[in-house]
Amino acid sequence: MAFDQDAINEQFPILSREIDGAPLVYLDSGNTSQKPRRVIDAMSGFMENTYAPINRSSYRLAGEATEAYEQGRIAIARLVNANSPDEVVFTKNATESMNLIAMAWGRANLDKGDVVVLTEMEHHANIVPWMMLVQERGIQIRWVPLTADGQLDLTDIDTILDGAKVFSFTAMSNVLGTITPITLLCNKAHAAGALAVVDACQFVPHNVTDVQSWNADLVAFSSHKMCGPSGIGMLWGRMEILDAMPPFLGGGNMIDTVTFDGFTTAPVPAKFEAGTPPIVEAVGLAAAVEFLESVGMANIRQHEMDLSRYTLDTLNERFGDDITIYGPANVEQRGGVFSFAFRDLHPHDVSQVLDERNVCVRAGHHCAKPLMKTLGVNATTRASVYLYNTTDDIDALADALDSATDIFGF
Repeated sequence: MAFDQDAINEQFPILSREIDGAPLVYLDSGNTSQKPRRVIDAMSGFMENTYAPINRSSYRLAGEATEAYEQGRIAIARLVNANSPDEVVFTKNATESMNLIAMAWGRANLDKGDVVVLTEMEHHANIVPWMMLVQERGIQIRWVPLTADGQLDLTDIDTILDGAKVFSFTAMSNVLGTITPITLLCNKAHAAGALAVVDACQFVPHNVTDVQSWNADLVAFSSHKMCGPSGIGMLWGRMEILDAMPPFLGGGNMIDTVTFDGFTTAPVPAKFEAGTPPIVEAVGLAAAVEFLESVGMANIRQHEMDLSRYTLDTLNERFGDDITIYGPANVEQRGGVFSFAFRDLHPHDVSQVLDERNVCVRAGHHCAKPLMKTLGVNATTRASVYLYNTTDDIDALADALDSATDIFGF
């Protein structure tokens, strides 16, 4: 299917909004994506016509709601090429998925002195849960360093992984845009006898994803970055691993039976979905997957590579040494995430000036403080693109940066 930019952008109502008579330029999809009409209508229609509790009731409306909820699971399984929809667990976001892994699998399998390997480019969601086990269990963390251009330095990877129980790494950095060699890293983990855990939150919305070809064990990602609603995340795992893990939360829906003496759990995935689930959000997620599939994930990736090349060329040519863009220069090795330092201006000042031109970017440490330390900065300004962005948006970013130059007298 051809990539029709106009047809795509017409699906996003918010893109037609103006603020103070000027168009909105949304360059913060690395944080959260905008929502197409299909998602908005699916969620609204479900609440108007089908909303009911799922799983626990036998009346027809509840059956329809349960089917609609499970369609979200089926859609995700299809999108990432899972063996079965039952391998897809719904959480409230990718952060909860990562915590589930650390607290359920980690508590059952890690003891004092056991090693978990992370990389220096990880999001806090893939650092703090393991650090909680450092405090609780006395495990150790080793770090894979970075090269000067923001890629993983795998020179000593075998030594770093030696004796490790877990290798947990990002598929794509939310700061550098770096796309890691996922299959290679999973195979390295398994060769060392370690579990391969992938934070794919930034990867899945922008790329063709195949968890089976990755040879991963557990993969976390989230709806709100892939045109779906917030409040629902996903954990994919090999069934044998999920089946062996103890539950993370206790309560309704995750049980098989409860007596005065104990309980037994329901099968996966219900085992990890305690309480009333995000029903409406699962419906919106299914619609988001259908929308992305209608565009084509390979088409989205190609569009973003083209736009990334334009972004790097435009900003570097226009501002030269006045701008430092972190991460790989090769667009085949990165996604559309551009963290940068602009002259001597604080990132928050830059973002405030850009906001005056309706250019939406993020400023801060991007939930990656260890990486900021590696880069030698406290914060960066970050522009991030998605399938609805165009070269006009990048031109608007560059023009707005010029206005920052005027305001601050450079």
